[in-house]
Amino acid sequence: MDLTTDRVRTVTWADQQAFAAAAELTGLEFLKAMARGDVPPAPMMDLIGLRLVAAAEGETVFRLLPGEFHFNPMWTVHGGVYATMLDSAAACAVHTTLPAGARFSTLDLSIRLLKAIRADTGEITVTGRVVHQGRNFAVAEARLEDSAGKLLATATAGCSITRPR
Repeated sequence: MDLTTDRVRTVTWADQQAFAAAAELTGLEFLKAMARGDVPPAPMMDLIGLRLVAAAEGETVFRLLPGEFHFNPMWTVHGGVYATMLDSAAACAVHTTLPAGARFSTLDLSIRLLKAIRADTGEITVTGRVVHQGRNFAVAEARLEDSAGKLLATATAGCSITRPR
């Protein structure tokens, strides 16, 4: 990372009307379309540079290349970025299990930060997996790792599910 460059970040995002059409898709179809680029990412993903790279039944994988705009005053990635990544992976893993028209919301998120992410950490990957699936509630776990597979953080999320009538 060249720290002598201008520090400017411009964020753009797609018209979220594309999400309305996606309501006809199952959660897995929707997230696979997002991973392919057929559906735009959520604006929060654009804001922090988070990319959905894979989705399967009960599992999602996201990646992010940390930059200094993610840093806190200790010059490490802010805990809020960890939380956003972990919540995205866990909650979207739940989304992959839902039928068309169903919605979900994270009810709680418990995170454990194990290692600082610094400028030289390189690309990081977060994987979310469903560990319990009920009709109206699901639990998923997420693991955040560096490119060598070193564990950086973990999380457990509980999600409320609203199914179509």
